[in-house]
Order: sequence, then structure tokens, then C-alpha cells
Amino acid sequence: MHYLKLIKLLYLVDREALLRWGRPVTTDQFVSMDQGPVVSRVYTLIREEPEPGETSVWRRYISEPQNYEVALLGEAPADELSRAEEDLIAEVFAEHGHKSRWELVQLTHDLPEWRDPEGSAVPIEYSDILRAAHRTPVEIAAIEAELQGLAAAEARFLPA
Repeated sequence: MHYLKLIKLLYLVDREALLRWGRPVTTDQFVSMDQGPVVSRVYTLIREEPEPGETSVWRRYISEPQNYEVALLGEAPADELSRAEEDLIAEVFAEHGHKSRWELVQLTHDLPEWRDPEGSAVPIEYSDILRAAHRTPVEIAAIEAELQGLAAAEARFLPA
């Protein structure tokens, strides 16, 4: 799959998860780029060349890009996603997976949180997406507080 298409599909999954459940699936950072919103860390993982002799967890499962395309290298662990997350991924793929990368670029350009960065990258905050979906300030504050708590817990219990 062209990695631009993959990044757009992942953004759409995260966006929908945030709107439905108040938290994204990947916990990635979002940015507006010229081709629309992207999941920033995944974009970096795809494009980053690993240091010699080093294999990242990402590269165990996703190939290096060849002509801008990436592929699965094998079966990824099945215990990292909940059934609801798997179902959401399948739903987003059923709705958008048949679209070309350029159709997905246009779709994401039409999202209210996207801003033309004019050759740069502009952060998209969770609150930008929630506001665009007409969440109230109280709802947005509650979701952001919960996400900050989850990030603090992750930082405390995950190895550095």
C-alpha cells in the first residue's frame, strides 16, 4: 500500500476513535501537512532509515518503503488491539480502503481541523477535532483531562 494512503487511513481511524470513545487508537500526534492531516510518528517511522545493525519494532512488521509503498512482513501480535479497535479499523477500511491516496488526500483536506501549512507542518490538537465535531467545551476538557491522565500513566509504567 502506498504509505500516504496508509497514513490517511490511520488518521481516519484515530479521528473516529477520538470522536466515538474520547481517545485515539494510536495515541500518535496529528499534524496538518500539505497533503492533509497525518499521524506524525507513524509518518516518521515509515520514512526514517534505521541505524546500521538496528531493527526497530516497526521494521519487524512493516517493510521499508519501496517506490513509496510499504507491506506487512508477517503476522503482527494480535493482542495489542481491542475487539472494538479491530472492528473500527475494519469499518474505516471498508468505507475508505478502496479509495486512492489522492481521494483520501482530498477527503482529509475537507476535514474542518485541517489547515494549509504552506509547506510546513501545523499541529492538530485533539480539541481541534472535538470542536469541529461540535463537542462542548466541558466535554472537550473532560476528554483532554482523561487523555493527559492516560499519558501520565503510560509514561510512568512503560520503559523509557
